[in-house]
Parts: sequence; C-alpha cells; structure tokens
Amino acid sequence: MIKAIKGFNDILPEQSAKWLHLESILADVLGRYGYEHIRLPIVEQTDLFARAIGGATDIVEKEMYSFTDKSEPPTPLALRPEGTAGAVRAVIEHNLLRGDTPKLWYIGPMFRYERPQKGRYRQFHQLGVESFGSALPDADAELIAMTHLMWQELGLKDEMRLELNSLGELDERHAYREALVAYLTDKQDQLDEDSKRRLTTNPLRILDSKEAITQALLVDAPKLADFLGAESKAHFEQVQAYLTALGIEFEINPHLVRGLDYYNKTVFEWVTDKLGSQATVCAGGRYDGLIGQLKSIGTPDDKGYNKPVKSEPAVGFAMGLERLLLLIEAVAPIAELPACDVFVVAHPEVYSAGIGYAQALRYSRPDLRVKMASATSLKAQMKKADKSGAALTVIIAQQELDDNTISIKNMQTGEQQTVAADWLSNKENFVRH
Repeated sequence: MIKAIKGFNDILPEQSAKWLHLESILADVLGRYGYEHIRLPIVEQTDLFARAIGGATDIVEKEMYSFTDKSEPPTPLALRPEGTAGAVRAVIEHNLLRGDTPKLWYIGPMFRYERPQKGRYRQFHQLGVESFGSALPDADAELIAMTHLMWQELGLKDEMRLELNSLGELDERHAYREALVAYLTDKQDQLDEDSKRRLTTNPLRILDSKEAITQALLVDAPKLADFLGAESKAHFEQVQAYLTALGIEFEINPHLVRGLDYYNKTVFEWVTDKLGSQATVCAGGRYDGLIGQLKSIGTPDDKGYNKPVKSEPAVGFAMGLERLLLLIEAVAPIAELPACDVFVVAHPEVYSAGIGYAQALRYSRPDLRVKMASATSLKAQMKKADKSGAALTVIIAQQELDDNTISIKNMQTGEQQTVAADWLSNKENFVRH
C-alpha cells in the first residue's frame, strides 16, 4: 500500500475544521491592519534561497529539497523552505514598491528535510507577514502589536512571552562576529560539536545553542549590544518605547539572533513553555538589505561582481501553524464542529423533493451547513444523520409533501415535531451554535 512520505502529513476533515477556524481569525486580524493577501509559488530557483538565506545556514546546507527541472540547461529548483525570499522576489519582479509601501501576508506549506517530531514536520505550514518601504521603528512595533492582538483573539494572551534583541547593521554585526570568534576560538575544545562547526560558518548561531556547556562559555563572551552604533541603539530604544506605550510586555534576550543571514536591527520571538520545553511560535525581524541583495542578481560589473543596488527597508515575521495549533489544543481547545447543522432525510420515492428542499434551504439560510445522504432507505439515511453530528434532522415523505410540512427531529433530545415547510427559513426558529 502506498502511504504518505515520512514528515508529510494528511490533515483530515476533523482536523481541517480547526485549521480553517485558526486561519480565519488570523486573516481577520491582518485585515484590521490593512494587510493584503498574496499567493506565492512553492517552487523557486535554488539560488534565490542561497543568496537570501545564506549559503552557510543549516537550511541551505542540510535542509532544502533541491532538484533540477527538464529545461536545457537544467535549472536548479527548490521547494520553498521559508516564505520571505519568495515574497521579496515577487515584490521586485512586479514592481510593487513603485510609489507604494506594500503590506502583504501569505499562508501555506514550507519544506525542510529534518527529523520529524511533534509540531515540526518536513512539510509544515506558516503564516508569513511582510511590511515593505518603512525604515522607521513604528513598522517593527506594528507587526509585534498585530501578533499581540492575534494571541488575544486566540485566547493565548497569557501563554506567550515576547523576546527582543537588536542585531544592528551589517558592519556592526561583522565587528561583533570577529570579537566573538576570537573569544570562542581559544575555547573551542569546550564547545559542543555543532557549535564547533558553526564557529567557521555561522558563529552568531552559537549564541542560540541549547547546550549548557556552550551557554556557560557565553556568559563572559563579548555582547552584541556593545557593538551597536548610535542609530541602531536609537531605533531599538524607540521600538521598546512604542511597545511600552501599547502595554505590551517584553524581555531583552541578548542571545536572540535568528537563523537567517538577512536580518538586521530588530529581531523578535514569541515563545511559550506550554509545549514541553520553551518553544518559539512566532519569530521575525527587520531585513533592510535583502531587496538590494536580490536585485543585484544577474547585474555583474566589469570585474564580474554583482553591482550594489539600493535596497528598500522591510520587516516581517512568520508563525508555524502546526505548533500554534498544538498550543491552542493545550490551553484553549477549539470546539469540534460537526460536519453539518441540518441533515435532510427523504423517502426514496420523494427524494427529488428532498433535494429541492435542501437546495432551497442553502439559498435561504447561508449560515447553515445542510447535508444529505444518498437515496437509500429511510433507515440507512437516519443512520447517516445520527453520525453527522447535526443538531436537527429534517424528514420528508409523501405525507409531508401533501401537507406542505416537514418533520424535524432534535438529534440531542430525540423529540420530533411537524412544522410548516418554510419553518427553517426563519432564522428565529433555529440558530447555529
């Protein structure tokens, strides 16, 4: 029997109802802030992610699903491991920044080859949000405030903790990187194996190590905050001031660096301890250089180097929906919705009339979900009605047709009554709960 690939999971109907409920709440909050929906392809050129994310990151080195297509010469392609690079590519390709400051959101599957575990799969789903065109700290604060509202709407406001840090600008980060590498090189024998590898590839990720021995070494390491310039410090302080004015609590985490090379200045994570160990549910930050970095692709100068291109400021975040649903189930479960509200059962001899009634009810009561079984016996149809979870079952036989009535059975109490055929058309008679 052919089965799903390991780490690629089916989302069955009883689960997908909760996904739709979650997504509708998130989309509603995004709409309140004026963010617009964009649909992005799941396959992009591999070079897009190598240039945007960074060739030395774990994602590019070990986790991307890469392949070549059938063109001549073959084009290296990849299933998207994250959404920001594709969103930036779309903004550049379609000139969305021309005279505008687009605010976009997208939702869908991402792909990374890593060991599947609860809440983290090889195909996983993210909501991504990107705000382009503003270099001011109010753009950073707006995104954080928006996520704060999402937690309130989802019943999670007491379960999330906000952590902030500033990575400064590229030159400030490079200076800090040199100091950190110099400090750790003398102590590399004491580092865990993963941190030893990162010392020569992506040393800032060592700050995020979960190994206790490495964290102990970092206590006396140089601090990134000491390398920030006046402009970076002022930006970060203003972000904090906005959040304080909005009543949003936060903690400064000097070891928060994010895993992707394109970040600068503000980075943030919303974390929870309700999923076993500390887990990041939502993370993001500012990436002012990425647009210029990707614009420079394919425009080499006379020495073969990519020409520097003026960038545009941007800030964004992503949240993992699987992990968010796990958190909701742990602290504020979404009530399971039945497959329908009203189940229509019709005697086989008058089944056409039953179809007509169900269709008319769908037109007159768009707030109700109306379902029917196939034209089998009344007994078989009633069994389907019992399993449907419907609040009411409408029964139509020849007698009902002759009298212009319907029989209605309350599926919780078992009580049955005969009412006028248009009884359910009046919303006062039955409201979906």
